[in-house]
Amino acid sequence: MRYTFLFFFVFALSLVSCRKDFDTVPSRGQLEFSKSTVYLDTVFTNVGSSTYMLKVYNRSGDDITIPSIALGKGANSKYRIMVDGMTGQDGNDPDNIGDGKFFENVELLAHDSLFVFIEETADIADANPADMLYTDQILFDSGSLQQKVDLVTLIKDAVFLYPERTPDGNGGYIYEHLQIGSDPANTIYGFFLSHTDPVNGDELHFTNAKPYVIYGYAAVPPNEVLVIDKGARIHFHDQAGIIVANTGSIQVNGEASTTEDLENEVIFEGDRLEPGFSDTPGQWGTILLTQGSTNNIFNHATIKNSSVGIFIQGQDATTVQIKNTQIYNSANVGILSRTGKINGENIVINKAGQYALACTLGGSYDFKHCTFTNYWTGSSRQSPTVLLDNSFFDGTTLFVANLDQANFANCIVFGPNNIEIGIVQKTGPAPTVFNYNIHHSLIKFNDTGNQFASNPLYDFADTPANPNNNVISNYISPNDPKFKNSSKNDLHILAGSSAIGKGDAAIIVPTDADGKPRTASPPEVGAYVVTP
Repeated sequence: MRYTFLFFFVFALSLVSCRKDFDTVPSRGQLEFSKSTVYLDTVFTNVGSSTYMLKVYNRSGDDITIPSIALGKGANSKYRIMVDGMTGQDGNDPDNIGDGKFFENVELLAHDSLFVFIEETADIADANPADMLYTDQILFDSGSLQQKVDLVTLIKDAVFLYPERTPDGNGGYIYEHLQIGSDPANTIYGFFLSHTDPVNGDELHFTNAKPYVIYGYAAVPPNEVLVIDKGARIHFHDQAGIIVANTGSIQVNGEASTTEDLENEVIFEGDRLEPGFSDTPGQWGTILLTQGSTNNIFNHATIKNSSVGIFIQGQDATTVQIKNTQIYNSANVGILSRTGKINGENIVINKAGQYALACTLGGSYDFKHCTFTNYWTGSSRQSPTVLLDNSFFDGTTLFVANLDQANFANCIVFGPNNIEIGIVQKTGPAPTVFNYNIHHSLIKFNDTGNQFASNPLYDFADTPANPNNNVISNYISPNDPKFKNSSKNDLHILAGSSAIGKGDAAIIVPTDADGKPRTASPPEVGAYVVTP
């Protein structure tokens, strides 16, 4: 049986190898295309685009040969194309390996199609200064039979920040790294920002003149302040982020915007500008506020598509001020704090793989008019939207610290799960305090199985009576607070919302996250006033 199969295989192979190519006729200029213009999405100067596809159809009954497929700007074009897996011809190359600029005698069978894949890498100087567009054409054939498909890309200038590299003497490079903690072996690909960089000048002042693109982790040195102006745009490459060192500071000085372009907002996001990546989680790392960092301020900031939006390592740090800030599409956690200190007003967090807000290893927290939701759709989420926990387990040791306070006033804690708040108190070798005060807040806590009925930590009655001297006054409701569109991160509340008129007028932030005045009494809970 084995030999019979082998004979059949060799016989079949011989038939294939003896078959002559199909006879073809020249193309008659009657090709059809899936697009007349291919728009490559916005890219930064000298950063390669994603790959885009064009489909070319032969609707005729003849097998044809396309005499040539070429880029209009020839060898000088900043575009590259691949035709049905071929990279083209290059007469100057002894191996005739093309560079994606020119192809000849491309065969296409009757009633068949071929794929053209398109990429681009251009400098801002290559673009038309009037509209910053870089354009070219794919030319099929020549003369009177020539057909064209236009190519268009918008180029953005930017400030690029990245670690230095030095030759290692063996043909490779040694890249700059940052030491994390006290262990010299614990490093991360990154660099310190400087006031006097020879290329970028003052790297510790981000303006709104150009976007910033960061590779690796950009660190704020000790005793220095990274100041970010309103309207600034900061983009991170894969596994990049910002680290604020001991005694360093970050001050994000956004302001309320009046248009959908968020012209005064400071936006932190990935460096993939294609629409398909606009809401993709985990494109970059985090903004890490290390122990001892001080006077950190975020105002009117949008942080999206990170692994962790803001990671706060507290203990010696001063209180982080986070106001009018939105954090969306975090692969893991929106705000992760370990013994951190946060004063938060009008914070909006949605869509995180684990927690929107995780206050762990104790700390001190004061939140007013915040909306914490988690309509994550990337996977099945078992964790609650908000976690209060006085412990942290590093894999071998359980650490326990004081939860000095965790105040939530006029807030929303919500999501699709029945239980959207988790409260965990662990005991350690020494007594610890565990204080929290959640009042005038709309909490999703639908304990259908009564699993928390006897747990005093979840005593959400309107009385101060529980052993931790906490005051709990909430509106426990399984009803949706009528968010405008939670799937698109629009957490504005609509008329008829159960969040209307439930706030404490004695504890009020005068304006909402959009800068609109809070005039209702009692006020709405959450970060926004009601949308008419």
